[in-house]
Amino acid sequence: MSITFSDVRRWHRPLLVMVAAMACLVVVAGVGLVVDDRELLDGSIWAKPFKFAVSFVLYGATLAWMLPQLRRARRTMWTLGTVFAVTGLVDVAFIAIQAARGTYSHFNNNTDTFNQVGQQIFASGVIGLFGASVVIAVMLLFQRVGERALTWSLRAGIGLAALGMGVAFHIAGSSEGSRTVEDAYGRPVTLGGAHGVGAPDGAGMPITNWSTQGGDLRVPHFIGLHAIQVFVLALVLLTALATRVAWLRSERVRAQLTGVVILGYTGVFVITAWQAYRGQSLVHPDAATWTAFGATVAVTALLAVLTVAAARRRVPGGGRHALRRRDLALRAG
Repeated sequence: MSITFSDVRRWHRPLLVMVAAMACLVVVAGVGLVVDDRELLDGSIWAKPFKFAVSFVLYGATLAWMLPQLRRARRTMWTLGTVFAVTGLVDVAFIAIQAARGTYSHFNNNTDTFNQVGQQIFASGVIGLFGASVVIAVMLLFQRVGERALTWSLRAGIGLAALGMGVAFHIAGSSEGSRTVEDAYGRPVTLGGAHGVGAPDGAGMPITNWSTQGGDLRVPHFIGLHAIQVFVLALVLLTALATRVAWLRSERVRAQLTGVVILGYTGVFVITAWQAYRGQSLVHPDAATWTAFGATVAVTALLAVLTVAAARRRVPGGGRHALRRRDLALRAG
């Protein structure tokens, strides 16, 4: 699973262009966080562009690498990747421009022409991003990419990303009605929605700004969107360890352990979504949330232990020592 420069040259180029643009925005927004003291709802105007840019760099780079690996419907996949790239650029550009203007990109119901046109494009973009991800997820069900563990990592990752994007459709309906707030210059702005459930948007957790007072649908949205990176990184780690751990050299074992990671992570996604919809802050879980989380951890850990134990039994000596003895035998032969 190593990547060379020649491999990168074969990645999906429109997505790479999007990733490069988002990387530039990360720098610009990062500077803005430091030098620009304008605020929206007690947070820097550049916080949202920064977070979106980082997110699209991670997700876009993953798609740019993944799509050329697919063997079926290559043109369709290339087209879907291009749709995602163009839509992502337009949507995040609107977010960045609104931030530079000192006003809101999400839920902004003000009647100035730029905002009204931008809101229509922005809403259409969300559908485009979600639709492209859903179709890619469905098409992944009918083809295999590399070993089984990688195939299931990509399938589950894209599937959870689509569900995470689906949460975004419920964000606008999570508020308790429209409200009037001030932009960075003190001018009134009418917001027709919010990220929170049971509490208005405002100052929250550091960096993410997730609500500490009520539910926040951005939590499961984020967790779902970046599932694919977690799954692929877990597989990369298992593959790297396989050079030293004999029982990890089995493709079946790596697939099983990757499945355990997928199961546990999916449980976390479901729990945080359930928590948010109940109007409960991520940092103030109740007994029901703790119970669900504890059960998820226990089941995940038990499955991991059982998988490792079974794998070690199939390899005499169970690990590094067996691998070392086998290497010595090969050299002697």
